[in-house]
Amino acid sequence: MPIEISAVRTPIDLRAFVALPFRLHANTPWIPPLKLERYVFLTRRLNAFFTHGEAEYFLARRDGRVIGRITAQVDYEFNRFHHSRWGMFGFLEFEDDPDVLQALLAAAESWLTTRGCERMVGPMNFQINDEAGVMFEGFDREPLIREPWNPRYYPSRCEHAGLTKAMDLLGWDLDISDRERMDPRLPRVAQRAVDRYGITIRPMSWRHMRAEMDEFATVYNAAWSHNWGFVPYTKADLDQLAMDMRLVYSKDWFMVAEQAGKTIAIAITIPDIHQVYKKMGGRLLPLGWWYYLRRASIIDRLRVGFLGVLPEYEHTGVAAALYLHHFDVAKHSRQKRGEASFILEINTSMNRGLEAMGGRIVKRWRVYERMLG
Repeated sequence: MPIEISAVRTPIDLRAFVALPFRLHANTPWIPPLKLERYVFLTRRLNAFFTHGEAEYFLARRDGRVIGRITAQVDYEFNRFHHSRWGMFGFLEFEDDPDVLQALLAAAESWLTTRGCERMVGPMNFQINDEAGVMFEGFDREPLIREPWNPRYYPSRCEHAGLTKAMDLLGWDLDISDRERMDPRLPRVAQRAVDRYGITIRPMSWRHMRAEMDEFATVYNAAWSHNWGFVPYTKADLDQLAMDMRLVYSKDWFMVAEQAGKTIAIAITIPDIHQVYKKMGGRLLPLGWWYYLRRASIIDRLRVGFLGVLPEYEHTGVAAALYLHHFDVAKHSRQKRGEASFILEINTSMNRGLEAMGGRIVKRWRVYERMLG
């Protein structure tokens, strides 16, 4: 039977779009997201991405049966900042059939071409700060919060479809209870940050999270603006990010480094709510809410989501102080290991820092691209 590609237009289509990975990835290490959260995320009036971008959602069907999905999106803020004409694709899921992916990519390419895009990059949901990439190493490990997971056939299907590598993202395994694996120079550099430069570390404030996100954006924009795939945060993005951070906030793991009261570096390490989602099975009812309320007794691993330093303070050793602070916090926390992920393969300083913490690479994702026209 021929493959039919259609845009998501009705609530029934959206339910099918959200439901597909639940069927494709049953009985795998994949952890189902909370369905309600996915509906909210995909609702245009509720997602800050749509204040500076647009997207179309597509379903692939054969004989009426959903066999694949994809989105095509343009982030106009990204293109304005980079003086580019990129389009992205994302939310990629498909059965192991070579024709399905080709049809999905063709639909995304057509939609992006009509909007003047010259390059198609992805997968990204909807941008690199969310889930990104196709996993090609680490299939046997569970994904942590906002880490994508896919079957082993995805990378080969992407390459056979003519997609080429744009960038690889790394996932580092970290055991922050084991100081024996730490580079012995790390404590000395961290102590220098305190003694010579007067750097202090405080917890981020849940109550003032929106203001903290403004400080985060200052560090992020300065530290990451030259990185591949950088997406500047808008006010609407930060409003949404503040709400998201409150839901996963931890006084122990949300860190701000200051010098004389000025924020010079930030580390946001997130308790892995995926461990709770696994018990919830994608649903709040009947018992999902109960697992969420008990999350402190369930979560025992972490994801290092962000660690950035203002460029003019990189020489102070503040990054080492933040690394070491993770080991100090782990002494009294049940959360003693986790992953630092979505680290660009070309981010030499961050990869060296994670190696100094005793980390090892256990996951890799690939972001692909295709020239249009």
